[in-house]
Amino acid sequence: MFLADVAQLLSQLIEPEARALGFDLVRVKMFGGAGDLTLQVMAERPDTRQLNIDDCAELSRRISDVMDALEEAGRDPIKEAYRLEVSSPGIDRPLTRLADFDVWKGHEARIHLVEPIDGRKQLTGDLVGVDGDKITIDVKKHKAMTIGFDQVADAKLLFTDRLLAATAPLSTAGADEFEDDNNEPAADMAEPDTQEQD
Repeated sequence: MFLADVAQLLSQLIEPEARALGFDLVRVKMFGGAGDLTLQVMAERPDTRQLNIDDCAELSRRISDVMDALEEAGRDPIKEAYRLEVSSPGIDRPLTRLADFDVWKGHEARIHLVEPIDGRKQLTGDLVGVDGDKITIDVKKHKAMTIGFDQVADAKLLFTDRLLAATAPLSTAGADEFEDDNNEPAADMAEPDTQEQD
């Protein structure tokens, strides 16, 4: 089974756990190889489009409990050791759901296409919005293009000042707690919640 197929199966297992906490599942992705496999889960609160460290830890515990129960029942979907990483999608977030392209209209995005359109395999520009299952993007140095959601292989927002201004953090507590000598964050700064799974 390919990693993308495993991720799709895991999405079906993980989404109810995210919903139970009031979160929307943004993406489930498997990457890496033997001995370095990672299960990445991105989720968000619908009202803030972010998670804090406690949210990540709680979702991580729920996912671990589900995976442990499946393993005990002999139905573990991941047969080898892996690392579980639970996080908020971040500022330059992936666009994985059709609604994402409408919610983030007016912001710059990069869309990789399944097949080239007008000789382009990648579209970069400002999102215009969604109409039905069609996405319109005003492609830089080209023109506005409308594509089907099914033509999107991968997409993400690009980090810009405009996006930064639109995505205020949930909290700035601890943001000024940096060590002066090497600019390393203090130990209590939030990092993605990761844990090794067997």
